[in-house]
Amino acid sequence: MKRVYVISGIVVVVAVLALIAFNRLASGRTKADLYAQVIKGDFEIALTTSGELKAENSIDIKGPDIAPRGEMRSMDIKIQDIVPEGTEVKEGDYIAQLDRSDFENTLKDVLDLLDDAQKTLQLSLLDSSVTLSAYRDDIQNQRYIVSEDSITLMNSKYEPPTTIREAEINFDNAKRTLGNKKRRYELNVAYAKFKIDVQKIRIGRITRRKNDYEEVLKSFTINAPSPGMVIYRKDWRGNKRKAGSMINSFDRVVATLPDLSSMMSRIFISEVDINKIKVGQKASIVVDAFPAKPFSGFVSSIANVGDKLPNTDSKVFEVLIKIAGTDPLLRPTMTTGNKVIINTYKDVTYIPGECVQAGEDSIPFVYTRNGTKQVVLLGPSNEKYVLVEKGLKPRESIYLATPEHPENFRLSGKDLIAVIKDRERAIKAENEKYKKDSEPIKVEEPVKEEKALGKVSSAGKIG
Repeated sequence: MKRVYVISGIVVVVAVLALIAFNRLASGRTKADLYAQVIKGDFEIALTTSGELKAENSIDIKGPDIAPRGEMRSMDIKIQDIVPEGTEVKEGDYIAQLDRSDFENTLKDVLDLLDDAQKTLQLSLLDSSVTLSAYRDDIQNQRYIVSEDSITLMNSKYEPPTTIREAEINFDNAKRTLGNKKRRYELNVAYAKFKIDVQKIRIGRITRRKNDYEEVLKSFTINAPSPGMVIYRKDWRGNKRKAGSMINSFDRVVATLPDLSSMMSRIFISEVDINKIKVGQKASIVVDAFPAKPFSGFVSSIANVGDKLPNTDSKVFEVLIKIAGTDPLLRPTMTTGNKVIINTYKDVTYIPGECVQAGEDSIPFVYTRNGTKQVVLLGPSNEKYVLVEKGLKPRESIYLATPEHPENFRLSGKDLIAVIKDRERAIKAENEKYKKDSEPIKVEEPVKEEKALGKVSSAGKIG
């Protein structure tokens, strides 16, 4: 029984000692976590944002030219079928099939119109032939009447004057009737020719329309213009065009074949930060698919006009980062993490931003392990660190947060307070000047001439 008590006591003692050791280690880690060292080295200011890969150059795979021409009207066309995105194709391989139904229905209507127009033309030709034939027979008959009246007039020269006069009148009427019938025939010939020409023009117009639709329908099966990898095209909303999507005469691109030898990362920068971005700035890119393999690049272009984000009032500007070199792993639309280097300061001193504190007077300071409340003159900052121009030395140990009993720390660096305030005043003055320069110039209304002269006259200087 005593042996059991002894073992139990040993276990308790060991547990207590282990707990004490653990508490000491935890306490040591906690105290270590409360401090940071002043760092000496290169300091980067960068903008970090996500983006996606795109090819610098690509070949557009377009649908048929459906722009209005002749009497063919433009229509939206549905993509009925398309190969999966990422498919490797050779030149001439099948890419997509467009829905032919609307165009085929319209073509059927056009063919019906053409058939009706051709039948109408045949009827017009037959009708004109019959009508003009009747007019020609009538003219020929009238010629016989004129001949008969001419003979009657010749034979009446030995008749009484009344009979001769009657024969002359009949002959003149016959000639006049013949002339009228000839003119009527000529008018009917011109009218028939006009009707036939109009109908032929209509047939030609419908035929051209038919040919346009037949030509367009031939290109509803889309093949690859060159070898490459098929990437779906995005519309103006950012949605990928796939089976069921629509194309139109203004944007006929169904998909693209990107040149994978030259890739870019497309990012969007807010209008607040866009002035910090310059063409040629270096950048580092990490692709989410393989984060252990970083890439380098540089800003190659910046959009001149911003785009409005959906459901927000803020605007962003498209920025393209060209990736240095080539890599077969890079594919369009892959998500990227991008860091654009705005500026780099060589061999400077900087500290974690969380170390910096400020009182009611907005003067920045840090607490040091030497027991001082050190005033610091700060420079630019990035997401984690802030550059220290004056007040701290490299490898100096400072608090990450307010220490216990901060009232026991003595103030140091009072000479920097005046420098900090002078800088604040200079920045404020510069902002005021900028604000004043940005205000619109007020143009005073010109004084009316009569009033001005009246005031001068009352002073006795004129007149």
